[in-house]
Amino acid sequence: MTTLLMDRVTRRGACPGLSAPMPTGDGLLVRLLPEGTIALAAFAQLCAAARQCGNGIVEITSRGSIQVRGLSATSAPRFAEAVAALGIAAEDGVPVLSGALAGFDPAEILDACALAGKIRRALSQTKLAARLAPKVSIVVDGGGVLGLDEISADVRLCAEIADDGVVLRIGVGGDQKSAVQLGAVTAERSIEALTGLLEILARRGRTARARDVLARDGVTPFRSALAGFLIPNVPSARKRARADAIGVHRLRDGSVAFGLGLAFGHADAAELEGLAEAAATAGATGVRAAAPRALIAVGLPQERAASFMAAAAKLGFIVEACDPRRHVIACAGAPVCSSAYLASRELASLVTTVAGSPVGSLPRVHISGCAKSCAHAGSAVLTVVGSATGCALIANGSARDAPFAVVAAAELPPAIERYFNRPAREIGHV
Repeated sequence: MTTLLMDRVTRRGACPGLSAPMPTGDGLLVRLLPEGTIALAAFAQLCAAARQCGNGIVEITSRGSIQVRGLSATSAPRFAEAVAALGIAAEDGVPVLSGALAGFDPAEILDACALAGKIRRALSQTKLAARLAPKVSIVVDGGGVLGLDEISADVRLCAEIADDGVVLRIGVGGDQKSAVQLGAVTAERSIEALTGLLEILARRGRTARARDVLARDGVTPFRSALAGFLIPNVPSARKRARADAIGVHRLRDGSVAFGLGLAFGHADAAELEGLAEAAATAGATGVRAAAPRALIAVGLPQERAASFMAAAAKLGFIVEACDPRRHVIACAGAPVCSSAYLASRELASLVTTVAGSPVGSLPRVHISGCAKSCAHAGSAVLTVVGSATGCALIANGSARDAPFAVVAAAELPPAIERYFNRPAREIGHV
C-alpha cells in the first residue's frame, strides 16, 4: 500500500480517495464518501484516526463527503487501514451520491441509499471506473425533503411517481436546474440505462465529462444510449418541497434526526468526538454526512432533540439555519493549502458579522484562497479571490468573473465591511 501511495501523492486533478491522497499545504488530504449511516462508535474511531494519523482537521464538503487533513506518506496507509476496518466508506470508484436522509425519510418516493448501493456494486463489476474521468459522479435523488438539487453531477437519477409506479427521471451535465433532461426509465432498468450513459463518457477518454459531450455533440449520444429504455409520455416533473439540512427532521420509525453545520465546513476531530458522545447520550444511533457541509444525527428520541441541540451548540456547531456563519463560504486557505494566498477561514470569521443575511439563493461571501475556487464554484454576493498580486473583489459573480477592485490582503476586512455598508447606488465600489 505504501508504494502505491507514494506513486500517487503527486497526482493532481483527481479526487483524493483513500488510495490516492492529495498533497496540500498541511500534508496529504483524503476524501471519504460514507455509505449511509455511520455508527457513533465508528464515527468516534474515525475522528480518533484523524487525530492520530493527521492534524485532526476534519471537513464536510459542499457535496457531503468527509475530508481528513494533515496525513503523511507514512500515516496515510495506516489511516486507510483504519477506515477499511470500520467499513463506513465507499470504495474508491465512481462517486454515487444520495440524500442525507435516504432510506429514513417518510417523504421519500424511493430508497435512494439502497439504489446507490446497487449502482456501486454493479459498477464495481465493470471496468468503467478506470476508463472514466476521475471526477465523474452520479446523483440518486429519492424525492425526500433533503434533496441534492444544487449538486452538479454527470448523471442524475431522480425518483418520481408516474401512472404506472415509480420512475427515475434522468438528467445529464449539471444540477437539478441546469441538467439536460433525457426522459424517464423504470427503477428496474435504471442501472442498465445508467451504465449505457457512462459508456458514452468512457469512449471519449479519461478527461470527458457529460457537459463536454453536450457542448461538442449535443444530446444525441445520450439519447441514443437510452434507446429502448425511455418510458413514453411521462408528465413533466413536479416541483419538490425541500427542507434545510439544519434542524429537526421526522423519520419513518417515529424517531427524529437533527442536522447541524460545521462552521466554514471544518471542525477539530476532538470536537467531533465530543459530538459523537453527546449524540450517544441523547440516544442517537448514528450520524450521516450531508450537503452542504453538515452532519445529521439520526435515531434521536423526539424528547431528546433539544438537549442534543444544546450540547452541539456548546461545542461550537451551527444548530440554527439562520446562523450568520452559514452565509460565508471559505476554502481551507493558507497555510493549510499550498496554493492559497489568503488565510480564508480566519478571514471568514472576521467578516461573518458584517456579511448580513443572504439575498435570494446566493451566499453572501465566498472567500477563495486562489482562483481554483475549490469551496464554491457558483456565484456569491461578494467573491474574494486571493492571488500573488492582491485580492480580487467580485460583485454578484464567481471566481471566473471580472473583479471591480483589487486590494491588499491586509485591507480586506475593512474593504468587505465598506462593501456591505455601501449605499445601493454604489454597488461595485469600495
